[in-house]
Amino acid sequence: MIIGVLKEIKPNEYRVAAVPATVTEIVRHGHTVYVESGAGLGSGYSDSDYQAAGAIIADTDTVWENADLFYKVKELFPQEFKWMNKDKILFTYIHSNAHPAETDCLLDSHVSAVAYEDVPDKNGHFPLLRPMSELAGKGGFLAALHYMQSVNGGPGKLLANVAGVECPVITCLGCGNIGVGVAELACGFGNEVRILDVNMDVMLEAKKHLPDVSFMISNRANLEKCLRESDVIVNGIQWAKDRKDHIIYREDLKLMKPGAMIVDVACDENGAIETCRDTTHDDPIYFVDGVMHYCVDNIPSAFSQTASVTLANATLPYLLQMADKGFKKAMEDNRLLRLGMTCYDGKLTLKETALKQNREWTDADELVKVW
Repeated sequence: MIIGVLKEIKPNEYRVAAVPATVTEIVRHGHTVYVESGAGLGSGYSDSDYQAAGAIIADTDTVWENADLFYKVKELFPQEFKWMNKDKILFTYIHSNAHPAETDCLLDSHVSAVAYEDVPDKNGHFPLLRPMSELAGKGGFLAALHYMQSVNGGPGKLLANVAGVECPVITCLGCGNIGVGVAELACGFGNEVRILDVNMDVMLEAKKHLPDVSFMISNRANLEKCLRESDVIVNGIQWAKDRKDHIIYREDLKLMKPGAMIVDVACDENGAIETCRDTTHDDPIYFVDGVMHYCVDNIPSAFSQTASVTLANATLPYLLQMADKGFKKAMEDNRLLRLGMTCYDGKLTLKETALKQNREWTDADELVKVW
């Protein structure tokens, strides 16, 4: 199979789907790898690094035209739609539920597509999201550290335990990889750190590694306490696209103290945080009712080399299954990979997108029985 590694075109996106070590492994499995010229520069990898690993360096059109499987990081942009067709496979973060035009393209083109963010493991976790979630959590805390500075629009508060000054309070919504990532750095700076979650078992497990964190059941009383006392609220809870409720409503912002900040790492517009709207690294913050919001939707891109290596490590085993076996056989053999399938031959197999966009849904388990 021919694998095409593309240069990302989203603004401020410096990650790349495959690093040179990834290419070496793919080639060892007998496949051909085309890498778009300059694809790895944002992560510190030159074209010659990829050539040494066995890749063919080519221009944009050549990679898109020749590849059987497109190996990417971010969702498709309109200028990339033309390359989708029935003979191609797309493997990337797709986020189809948030992009109706992209979903139209995927279905109209009859391309086969698997979304990183929707592939679970046997425990119900999402291994292709985990490395980015940890980086996003850590990056979210570093963003708070930056924007709390007076020279960057904040109140001038250092998020660290400084003698003679009241210790800052950092609250994380969710005890997943994002929350744990935040807590590791925030605790390291000596902050008072709280994590709210509804799952006691998850918090008990995290407590083994984070003994200095206060773990609290997520209920309204505890949330209001944290809203009043926290300097930074970090949201790490992914919000179902068909939900109409929120965890923090706009009216809750009045409970927060002056100079407090919200960092929405999960970054679902109008999701867990009602006042969240996507921002970019070029224009990362905005204020609602006096509360600073940081809602950058690709935080890991700021740490592109680390992010690219960890993402490639996570995705490579799944890519090799599709490349070695072919798309259909890989889907048949691995139900967990099949659960990440967004679409096949014009059929939408991701239920969340069907609900959000009011589209017809096809059960992937049933589809593989008849295709």
